[in-house]
Amino acid sequence: MNKNFKAGKQGGFTLIELIVVIVILGILAATALPRFANLGGDAREASLRAARGALASTSAMVHSEALVNGILVGNVVLEGSNVTLANGYPAVGTLAQARLFATAAGLGANDYTITMPAAGRLQVTPAGVAAANVANCSVIYTPSTVPNTAPVFTTLPANGNFICE
Repeated sequence: MNKNFKAGKQGGFTLIELIVVIVILGILAATALPRFANLGGDAREASLRAARGALASTSAMVHSEALVNGILVGNVVLEGSNVTLANGYPAVGTLAQARLFATAAGLGANDYTITMPAAGRLQVTPAGVAAANVANCSVIYTPSTVPNTAPVFTTLPANGNFICE
């Protein structure tokens, strides 16, 4: 494209055009900022879903190992952790057993809080969740009570409206 400019006259944007562009960018930034400011809660929610999947997968692997060995009660070694069995699935009768199962699932103490809210149940909460929100951002593992019946994995809250702040 061949353009001829008059001598002494420069081409470019006017001050008004620059101000309009800056205002538009400011409005876009103000609209997008709240979305990016809440990524911590979204990350913890994703971590919670990953923890549930890890527990379910590890439970299935432990059950497979138990079936291969022909045992319903005893111990199996998985990922270097000695996991105690009950009815062919991981038992969490003590906090130590619960932590071994969580470790076998790859749920480290730096990333997750492992507790037992009731006898024989394991609760996993992503690190960084406020104590007031634990009931709204956790996975509960309830072991099998009948041989060869799968354990139950419950996410809290059950409706899926997680508050992981």
